[in-house]
Amino acid sequence: MRLNLILVLSIFVCLTFSLAEDQRRPLTRGRRRGVGPKRARKQTYNAVLQQGKMPEGNGQDGSIFIESYKNTKEPKPNYDVTPGKTEHCVFRGITMFDTMVWSPKPCVTCLCSSGEVVCDQIKCPVLRCQLKFQPFGECCPICIDPVLDVPEYSGDSPVPNNPIKLDTEISQRQTDRKERQKKEGEERIRKNDAERKLRKKQKKEEAERKRKSKEEKAAREKEDEQRRLQEEEEEKVAAEERRRRMKEQQRVEEERARRLEMEQREMLRALEEASERAQEERLRGDEATEEEEVVLLRGDVFQMPPAQPTAAPGPPPLPPLQKPSEAGEEEPELGEEEPEHTEMVTTMLPPGCSISDVIITCENAKLTNIPPLSIPELKSLSLQGNEIKTIPAGAFNGIPNLEWIDLGKNKILSSGIDPQAFKGLKFLSRLYLDGNLLEQIPSELPSTLQELKINENNLKEIEENSFEGLSSLVTLEMEGNLLSEGNVNPQAFKPLKELTYLRLSRNYFRTIPQGLPASLQELYLENNRIEEISETAFNDTTNINVVVLQHNKLDESRIAPLAWINQRNLESIDLSHNNFYLVPSFLPKSLVHLVLAGNQIERIPGYVFAHMEPGLEYLYLSYNKLDGEGIEPESFFGTFSTMTELCLDHNELTAVPIGVNEMTALHFLRLNSNKIRHINEDAICDPLNDNDSHLVALRLENNFIDSRKIPPTAFSCVRSYSSVVLKPQRIK
Repeated sequence: MRLNLILVLSIFVCLTFSLAEDQRRPLTRGRRRGVGPKRARKQTYNAVLQQGKMPEGNGQDGSIFIESYKNTKEPKPNYDVTPGKTEHCVFRGITMFDTMVWSPKPCVTCLCSSGEVVCDQIKCPVLRCQLKFQPFGECCPICIDPVLDVPEYSGDSPVPNNPIKLDTEISQRQTDRKERQKKEGEERIRKNDAERKLRKKQKKEEAERKRKSKEEKAAREKEDEQRRLQEEEEEKVAAEERRRRMKEQQRVEEERARRLEMEQREMLRALEEASERAQEERLRGDEATEEEEVVLLRGDVFQMPPAQPTAAPGPPPLPPLQKPSEAGEEEPELGEEEPEHTEMVTTMLPPGCSISDVIITCENAKLTNIPPLSIPELKSLSLQGNEIKTIPAGAFNGIPNLEWIDLGKNKILSSGIDPQAFKGLKFLSRLYLDGNLLEQIPSELPSTLQELKINENNLKEIEENSFEGLSSLVTLEMEGNLLSEGNVNPQAFKPLKELTYLRLSRNYFRTIPQGLPASLQELYLENNRIEEISETAFNDTTNINVVVLQHNKLDESRIAPLAWINQRNLESIDLSHNNFYLVPSFLPKSLVHLVLAGNQIERIPGYVFAHMEPGLEYLYLSYNKLDGEGIEPESFFGTFSTMTELCLDHNELTAVPIGVNEMTALHFLRLNSNKIRHINEDAICDPLNDNDSHLVALRLENNFIDSRKIPPTAFSCVRSYSSVVLKPQRIK
């Protein structure tokens, strides 16, 4: 047994020595032929592929790898190596061409594929033998145990194992290993080719996507440019139209001024002619009287003088109407026999006054008294902006048919108005006393009065009989006075059976005034100090349609639940600039128009508009504190088919509120000056809604929106893209 083992070891030593000699010979021949280092490396690489041998390295990059190729045979390579391609790899300072295969160390095979180095480690098979031996240049050991690896012979041979058979088996194993390595290399090459094709395809798709993105961006920019040009053109057309209208209006005003001037001249001329005719008639009457007296004195025939008509008593006659330029001229003398009192039909206008048809205007003429006029046909008299302090009795006797008097911006005191000052005006329907110093309502006003304005005075009290007899009054304005619920008698409005319009703004009311007439339709109480609305505030005003309460001190907790919820005609409420933190509940069922701008509103409760019939149409919530969490999915329930105009600008919204896309009747939407960053595809327009475009105007400027990221169909329900305002946006 020992002899057989020694013999086998000797054979392997000899075989190893012979293989080493064969590896040294080709390198020597190559050097004698003048083979350069580059070709030597290539031949060494091919020899390694043919024999499957893996040169060992000593841990240094580059140098040992090159030295390990020197003693390798140079057979023709089996791999398709195409040097000169642009894709190559750099491994340990050495450039490898594409698809090149090499072994940097035993049991490791590397491949250059499209500029990437792919390495694979060869796994050695598990050997079931006791004696193992690793040949020179091989990466895996082999079995030399004759019991397991070499078949035994049953003859009388002195050696139990055949060395030739063992050598053949080793060669066969090497060949099989080479074939296996070749197949693995080819498989890796195919895999790398597939990966390279996949990467090329991905690069091509990425390039196609970039190209499409550039085309879409160019199309959007072109569309924006066209829209901008269209807007500029529309702006130019609008500016031209405004200029044309201004010119037309100026021309109309000039024509009207010329016509008024001509009418005034014609009126003055007619008045002069009438005055001259009256003088001639008086002269002829005097001459006839003289002739009659002469006849009577002659005594030829007895004749009774004709009875003269008795004139009704009236105011003393006034001088004739003249032009301002002729006011200083002297009247022609008529002789000594001219009567002392000459009756006149017209009167002279003071400086600064003008007449047109049946209207006399004496605005800012520095008058201190009401001018004495005797023009029965006069309908309107404006004395605004003078220094009149008193209105005496009989001030309007010469103009009894007046229908409108404007005495605003004078210095009239309550004590300076005679109780009988307006008594003779049987047709007076409008009286303006704004901007005076009145402390109480003038007494004995005509019952025909329909409009009374006493704004900007010092009214301190309204008594029970202040409006006595004014049953025809329709409009009453008392803004900017000193009125409150403490100095207004609840029975004061009882005589006003036809009152529909009442303004009490800029006073000192803390509650809704009591005793309002049942006929009232519009009530204006802005700029007061109103803090609460009780349940009985509008019990008697069943016809009220508009209530304006802006700039007061109301909040949602100070409005009684039954204050106005059952009102059937109340359609408009203005609660802007109060102290609301959320939209108030129990609003009127008939409400159509709601203004809540300028409050501190942070939330719109769910179903707060659901009870309204037919539904809310106009909602203004500008300048509040609404954010993304303050609007619930049910906040706008009940308004989806009726909402026409929705203003949510100047809030803190981070996205378009839920429910906006369900408002099929919405025409105007304002979301500007918020904190919106993204517009979803279905945030404003519902893609499932096939109805026609309904949005007329959409404001989104002063947000944080990137217009390039807006989906193409986000504004599909807008009638015209030029109606969408997106610029400017805030800097992120």
